[in-house]
Amino acid sequence: MTATKQEKSHPQGTSVPVFYRDIPFWLAVACGPVSWLLLWFSDTPRAAIHVPVTALLIASLIYPVLEEFVFRGGLQPALLARPVFRKRVGPVSLANVLTSIAFAAAHLLRQPPLWAALVLLPSLVFGWSRERYDSIVPPTLLHMFYNAGFIWLFVEA
Repeated sequence: MTATKQEKSHPQGTSVPVFYRDIPFWLAVACGPVSWLLLWFSDTPRAAIHVPVTALLIASLIYPVLEEFVFRGGLQPALLARPVFRKRVGPVSLANVLTSIAFAAAHLLRQPPLWAALVLLPSLVFGWSRERYDSIVPPTLLHMFYNAGFIWLFVEA
């Protein structure tokens, strides 16, 4: 099968959409601002402390790269290597669900339980993009964008 402009060839002979030309990717990007607005108009407390700009940059740029490398680059593909974890409900695989649960649990180390639990939904989007585009680049970019917007609205520099 030949790859079109919208797709790249995949080792298994199938084709994978090029993420930046794929409407579902841009819909996933749009989910970030929608979630920020929902949080903004909720009773979510805003940070009352000033955080150094370097900490904000680390949270927006470095953490997403490291977390995506571990979770979507390591754990999720390892789970997908086993047929039982490839089972899906719609676009979401069991591997994605388990990876997202681990991702949310890891956020318990630095966030209150409710906030860590709220990480589950974006994590499912990141995992979906990992599987759809067969790369950790799209989920990493989504993660950076989601974190940057959240930090911009809820943390004072």
